[in-house]
Amino acid sequence: MKTIAITIKTVEKTGVLHQIAEKLAIKNFNIIYTHLFVEEDNTGTIYMEIEGVEDDHELINYVNSISDVTSVEFHKTLSDIYGKRVIVVGDGEFMAQAVKGGIMEAEKHNINGERISVDGMMIGGGTQIQEAIIAISRLPRVCALVLSGSMMGGKITNAITRLKESDKEIIVVTLQMPGDVLTASDVTVNDPVQAGAMAVRMVSDIDKLDVYNQII
Repeated sequence: MKTIAITIKTVEKTGVLHQIAEKLAIKNFNIIYTHLFVEEDNTGTIYMEIEGVEDDHELINYVNSISDVTSVEFHKTLSDIYGKRVIVVGDGEFMAQAVKGGIMEAEKHNINGERISVDGMMIGGGTQIQEAIIAISRLPRVCALVLSGSMMGGKITNAITRLKESDKEIIVVTLQMPGDVLTASDVTVNDPVQAGAMAVRMVSDIDKLDVYNQII
């Protein structure tokens, strides 16, 4: 048994996703991730990752036979392609430098066969950063969060605590800065480039770095 990914094109109308899920359940295929959106031409596009698959072609032919499905494409999972995700949130030059450090470090790991991607969101304001942190629990494959700014605390610290309650394995790296956000982080780093690089190394399976509860 293995996990595969497929992209399904459908007629856009109510109940299509339910129909596909029901048909897959009949065959004991388990949907572990799905994402649906509507194209400009009013075609439905459904990306699915499905486990419990023995024969790729059998699954594709089966899904193709479902009413309202127009095409099915087989490909690697997002985990195989993009791998683990490191997200950098913050504002100003520090945030840009943290993203740079993460990307440079990720390149070394990806050359050696790993898959680690680095995303950055430049945003300011306690409420906006709080919302971004809480929303991370709704994103797939996020393994580390880097907070890069000039001062963070209060509602941002509370958001980190809430995030860690929902995902106990996520790693939080912060820059050394004023505010009580440092009390909720796993590691505090003085240099923004090193903060991004360190987050990548902490999620790596090849060159893993264990520096929890340290100030570096």
